[in-house]
Amino acid sequence: MKKLKQFILFLIMIVPGFLQAQSKKTFTVSGTIKDKTTGETLPAATVSFLELPGKGVSTNNYGFYSIAVPEGSYTMLTTYTGYRTDTLRIRLTKNMLNNISLSSGQSQLKEVVIGANSSKSKNILTLPPGVQRLNIKDINNVPVLLGERDVLKTIQLLPGIVSAGDGNAGFFVRGGGADQNLILLDEATVYNPSHVLGFFSVFNSDAIKDISIYKGGMPANYGGRLSSVEDIQMNDGNNQKFGASGGIGLIASRLTVDGPLFDGKGSFIVSARRSYADLFTGFASDTTTKHSKIYFYDINLKGNYQIDANNRIFLSGYFGKDVMSFRNSFGLDYGNSTGTLRWNHIFSSKLFSNTSLIYSNYTYDVNIDDNTDNIKVSSAITDYHFKQDFTYYLNATNKIGFGLESTYHITQPGTAIASASSSYNDVFLEKKYALESAVYLSDEWNASDKLKITYGIRLSDLSVLGPGNFYTYDKDGNKTDSTYYQSGKIVKSYITPEPRFAASYQLNPNSSVKLSYDRNAQNIHLLNNSAYLSTTNVYLPSSNNIKPEIADQVALGYYHTFQQAGFEFSSELYYKKLQNQIDYRNGADLVGNENIEGDLLYGSGRAYGWETYIKKKTGKFTGWLSYTLSKTELKIPGINNGDYYPATQDQTNHISLVGMYQATKKWTFSADFVYNTGDAVTWPSGKFSVDGAPVYYYGSRNSNRLPAYNRLDIGATLLAKKTAKYESSWNFSIYNVYGQSNPYNIVFQADPKNANKTQVLQTTLFKMVPSVTYNFKF
Repeated sequence: MKKLKQFILFLIMIVPGFLQAQSKKTFTVSGTIKDKTTGETLPAATVSFLELPGKGVSTNNYGFYSIAVPEGSYTMLTTYTGYRTDTLRIRLTKNMLNNISLSSGQSQLKEVVIGANSSKSKNILTLPPGVQRLNIKDINNVPVLLGERDVLKTIQLLPGIVSAGDGNAGFFVRGGGADQNLILLDEATVYNPSHVLGFFSVFNSDAIKDISIYKGGMPANYGGRLSSVEDIQMNDGNNQKFGASGGIGLIASRLTVDGPLFDGKGSFIVSARRSYADLFTGFASDTTTKHSKIYFYDINLKGNYQIDANNRIFLSGYFGKDVMSFRNSFGLDYGNSTGTLRWNHIFSSKLFSNTSLIYSNYTYDVNIDDNTDNIKVSSAITDYHFKQDFTYYLNATNKIGFGLESTYHITQPGTAIASASSSYNDVFLEKKYALESAVYLSDEWNASDKLKITYGIRLSDLSVLGPGNFYTYDKDGNKTDSTYYQSGKIVKSYITPEPRFAASYQLNPNSSVKLSYDRNAQNIHLLNNSAYLSTTNVYLPSSNNIKPEIADQVALGYYHTFQQAGFEFSSELYYKKLQNQIDYRNGADLVGNENIEGDLLYGSGRAYGWETYIKKKTGKFTGWLSYTLSKTELKIPGINNGDYYPATQDQTNHISLVGMYQATKKWTFSADFVYNTGDAVTWPSGKFSVDGAPVYYYGSRNSNRLPAYNRLDIGATLLAKKTAKYESSWNFSIYNVYGQSNPYNIVFQADPKNANKTQVLQTTLFKMVPSVTYNFKF
């Protein structure tokens, strides 16, 4: 606490130093930047002045900007990736409202925008280390499984982000587990981002406007996860005209409709997608297939209304469900629901406010029927979230962010309800309640033409609440005491200061170095015997036994843009120190266990690595190459004699190569290649027999490796027709061209021909998978 007070005092002392009086009067230019064709606001667009290098500002997530500069005449430049630069000559003698509409296409004003403020080089100084924005246009061309464009699958081709493997939508960021990624859709948390056990993600690319990925240097307004933030924004809808787009593929089809509301003061978008393999299983001759179902659907909805020049409201929602059943003996359905109500308010040309009410829910149900026993297992997590953010544009060099948020978590670890004829008893695990709150303050300071600093602090609190029984355990995991707490009673509170710092220094117009430090705390924990996201995850908040997980990360990077060749290069080193990490005792049972916390072990960890990335952004041939060399280790008393051992998600090498070639106006070809070291696993080191049945015993935790993963995908897109009112195209792709047998699962069992021998069986989900999709837009 003493260090926290010293840090706050430092903030109070240093901020006035940035507020020095200027020799001239200053005036503010503010407004909103939009797409000229659709009216969509453009987040992270850049506003700068040719005469004031280093004094630019980026729009916030809602397209709003504000910048104060001395009285005078200026050339104002507005840039956004994939759009023509807007150039406006202004004379500032008073505050000015300047709303800007940008047209898509390449800039025709190259002689004006080349320099430190050009859109081609803005990543050199503006973005903190470990931060990337994904171009939705790139997603459209990357070959994917069964032709379904996928935001989450595409980001796994970036450095430092590693796929959890085929059949899993989970991913690992800089050595963190799959549950350590905060995935937001219009500010709502999405707990399980997968369809069909991970074959696809829940995000329909037709409904997505922007995605920001934070691997480090996280702004203070984000919190709750250790490794990363994926902030995904839905499209607002076209407020100029009605339109529709969609696609028809081999496994799923999708349709999106949008248009104006209230004479252009508002807009809406509805985007839906459904798979239809279940429509054909009834015609199968095989009885197992005939009586099986497997399908998913998702719906994105959003509407907004401009009340007046200073007030705008948004209402958005997502609803998705997966249903699977096999011969009426096993059934599984799970899904996410989110809702966000937002109010944007402009208090003045310098103060912007966003107020949000957010709902998030994830549920799963498993049904098992073997004639005698019929059992339904259920679990869920529900969040009610309030968030208030303010942005204050203090002057030309300082942008202050501050706010607060609070989330009420309700987790249902599990229930199991058996039929009357079943030999099993019903199980009802107690619900868990927690209130997670935070306040934050940050400053983006353009210290000079070459130096940009972002610093701040987040103060988070997790209060464990009743009602419920809370247990204590001895070192061997045996229950020693229990206490019952009434509803709303605080059982335990954890307050964690989370300082954040990032700095970028421009060495020359084409290169820079960046440094960041951030601390993150995580209070919602995934309990799962594997590192992967599965439908049977058990989520628990921090408790009297489970402390918040904490990560301190330092990152250092070098960045360079080869402007004439259209190349962008970066190289980063990072190191994470991990506290209060969780693993399990040998033989731990995580399902239906009311004393699950007694089976948990706690310790520390570390993750470190090197990432390099080179991207070609212009010309007929574009793409990128990324390489990550990393190590992730845990040190937990009670496991491997207390020595460091590899975490399950530890992958030493990861390589991604992506290329896209615009051969003609009609044909675009693409390919991607992926290679990574196999995950760390624990395999049997021997076996013995009990009553004639083999029993395996295991050695050191995670001392073995799955085989390395590698895959090549290719694709081609044919633009069939394009007019002012209609566009259609065909997408052809082959996933895993050379049919690599990548492991999904490896099991050991007795050889049926010789019980003294052991068979090793590998399951592979996908070999070569061709697909074709017809896309349209009008």
